[in-house]
Amino acid sequence: MRGHPIPPGQRLVHGWPVSHYGPVPRFRPERWNLRVFGATASGETHEWRFDDLAALPRVTVVSDLHCASGSTSIGHEWYGIPAAGVLDLVPPAPGTTHVMAWAEYGYSANLRLGDFTSPRTLLATHHDGEPLTAEHGFPLRLVVPHLYGYKSVKWLRGIEYMTADRRGFWEERGYHNLADPWKQQRYSYQEDEEDEEVEEDDGGGSPPPTEAPSAT
Repeated sequence: MRGHPIPPGQRLVHGWPVSHYGPVPRFRPERWNLRVFGATASGETHEWRFDDLAALPRVTVVSDLHCASGSTSIGHEWYGIPAAGVLDLVPPAPGTTHVMAWAEYGYSANLRLGDFTSPRTLLATHHDGEPLTAEHGFPLRLVVPHLYGYKSVKWLRGIEYMTADRRGFWEERGYHNLADPWKQQRYSYQEDEEDEEVEEDDGGGSPPPTEAPSAT
């Protein structure tokens, strides 16, 4: 769409490309669950079965998707459970700062708590009015539209509350820990460069730039 703002270094693509690591998991409703564990306020693990999802609050969010490889697709309509609502239902313990999202086959992505609780972050069950397809994360995927796509975990199975940061799958393999597309935070080597820039600014120079607004 002409005039639609997209992050620097991105190219607009049509449709919804499929990209994931490993095979598409087979869905078995009788075995499926979503666990919330780690630093919960109660110290206990909370679990929802597949049929339980229907009773959880739902929202609709329209957003773009930005892949770290450089592609952006726009105008995705998501329907699902607001991520912030998970914290209302299963409160985290004091001192919780991060979340690890866990998927099938042990895939994971770490998020700052503020990114997870953003009003636009949700646990999606539907896309453009239809249930998610298997290739795009059915029955449940995390959508974090203001970050690169590797933070939006498909086939979501667990949410771990953490009191300290720990890197996820791609973050351990050279991808940026924060993944802000408006800052082009693609690769982990950029984190050292960003730290150096902050140190140089400590001498009274101009403050670091504020975060650019999301196009979504």
